[in-house]
Amino acid sequence: MTLLQDPPETAVEVRPTRSRALVGFGLGAVVLFGVAPVVLGDFRLSLLAKYLCLAIVAVGIGLAWGRGGMLTLGQGVFFGLGGYAMAMHLKLADAGPGRLPDFMQLYGQLDALPWWWTPFANPAFALGATVLLPMTVALLLGLLIFRRKVRGAYFAILSQALCAALAIFLIGQQGTTGGTNGLTDIQGFFGYDLNDPVNRRTVYFVVAAALLAVLGLAWQLMRSRYGELLVAVRDGEERVRFLGYDPANVKLVAYVVAAGMAGLAGALFVPAVGIISPAMIGVVPSIEFVIGVAVGGRAGLVGPAVGAIAVAWARTALSERLPSAWTYFEGLLFILPVVFLPGGLASLAVFLRRRSSKKEVTPA
Repeated sequence: MTLLQDPPETAVEVRPTRSRALVGFGLGAVVLFGVAPVVLGDFRLSLLAKYLCLAIVAVGIGLAWGRGGMLTLGQGVFFGLGGYAMAMHLKLADAGPGRLPDFMQLYGQLDALPWWWTPFANPAFALGATVLLPMTVALLLGLLIFRRKVRGAYFAILSQALCAALAIFLIGQQGTTGGTNGLTDIQGFFGYDLNDPVNRRTVYFVVAAALLAVLGLAWQLMRSRYGELLVAVRDGEERVRFLGYDPANVKLVAYVVAAGMAGLAGALFVPAVGIISPAMIGVVPSIEFVIGVAVGGRAGLVGPAVGAIAVAWARTALSERLPSAWTYFEGLLFILPVVFLPGGLASLAVFLRRRSSKKEVTPA
């Protein structure tokens, strides 16, 4: 029996060849950089930038969940850490040297900038923190979780509880984090006025480039020896341990990389939307991240990103027309793929091909 067995039915593997991957990246670049800016107006293009941020998170979930079997229901934690790190720098830049951000002046609870805000005035520190801070937190959490062999439903529940804890903490720190409102009314992005449509388009291009870069990184990991080892841990953890590998370390790498991707997405989400708040990083948003991945297909490369964009677009479109019924549609979006198409939209062609082949071999 080989180490790398066929994946379970619930996750249809999609492993593109190099030529197909290059074609896919080329088509994606044409759509994102050529078609979308021409077809969409400024408002819809800003919405697409928001959706692309969610797609970056989804790529990380696809790596951790689809390839590693870790149902990460707590990506809102890392998304929030990256988003708040970026927002803190931008609020300090908007306020100017030596001045408090506007919300601190409004609430009147502080006379001086908190010590832990001070380093974020440095743009290099803030940029590094948007990715390194989530990865560091994920590393510490992963060492505690995976060393104790926590997995399955227990891992999912624990990661979700961390999301709820972070949201509650941020809400309780109104004077230093903005509380329920979060950090809002962000005007600039490293010297560029976000009220200028030209600069907002620039933000969109930055987000699109980041998504393609994240997809490229995920593709390299999936095709590497580490990617094969990650799948092996998912399908037979004890067998991998018997062969001399530590499954905890293998899962830890995917968990940390996914956290870095979520932190990057949160950092880009702030200039794209102009706000970050506890409502965007709690339990519900974390579940919505997973729904997008499940709809698109968690085992593939592009499936998670496309699924996240499709679900986010459907949420906007349906909530505009049926605001009270959207949550029911969202529930169906999660249930239907799990029941009828476990591999998501990415496996639809494989599913149809299997059905047609079964019909051909069935005797009359």
